Amino acid sequence: MDPNELGSHVADGNSFHFIRGIHLDLPEICGLQITKFMVIELLAALLMLLIFIPLAMKVKKGLPIKGRFWNLMEAFLLFIRDDIARPSIGHGADKFLPLLWTTFFFILFMNLFGMIPGGGSPTASLSVTGVMASVAFLSVVISGSAKLGPVKFWLSQVPPMDVPFVMGIFLKPMLFVIEVFGLLVKHFVLAIRLFANMFAGHLVLAVFGAFIGASAGSFLIWLVVSVPSMFVIVAIDFLEIFVAFLQAYIFTFLMALFIGMGSHPH
Repeated sequence: MDPNELGSHVADGNSFHFIRGIHLDLPEICGLQITKFMVIELLAALLMLLIFIPLAMKVKKGLPIKGRFWNLMEAFLLFIRDDIARPSIGHGADKFLPLLWTTFFFILFMNLFGMIPGGGSPTASLSVTGVMASVAFLSVVISGSAKLGPVKFWLSQVPPMDVPFVMGIFLKPMLFVIEVFGLLVKHFVLAIRLFANMFAGHLVLAVFGAFIGASAGSFLIWLVVSVPSMFVIVAIDFLEIFVAFLQAYIFTFLMALFIGMGSHPH
């Protein structure tokens, strides 16, 4: 199989390809081509609205949360609040909860959409994870500047040092450049980590699926190749579901940690 064709399984596109040869081309609206990942991102956002608006209305009215699904969603929200936001950010953490909740579930739903045949995971695109990391970076800068002031926030990137004045003149500007560069790198790595994990997992699934298709010429070869490949695909599918939750957690946790570091330097 052509490597470029394998890459198409984890790449964005202008159409959906479902089983049984079902093909859905996406339109161009006002000169903007609608892509597969754009549709999935919109579906993830709509799914969040359909779930959490009714849940928020129940909480606002003081109604009890009943049902396994609603209890599960509430458990996720409380976990993010009590085990991610408050320990990582500290005082004033609750005002960041809407951002962290939205980030976690948006990434999670995009990851899980990649498990649907014919779908795709936008988090397997560096452009998507780059935007998510940019949101995290802006959150750090804005929250830190709001609490410390814009000038003090950037000056606080240099740790306090007990050095002679003359040495400080040369040393502190260099440390400032290094620390700011490190701040940018941390968020760049945040984007790369999410992208690499999701891209690699889906590419592995596509490779093992290609093994089955490539062996279709001979029944004996197909039987020898397809049975082990199917077991591997099922095992990786379960692993990918776990990774979908894990990567959403890691991204949200690091985002909260960076916000806490920016608001409470050193």
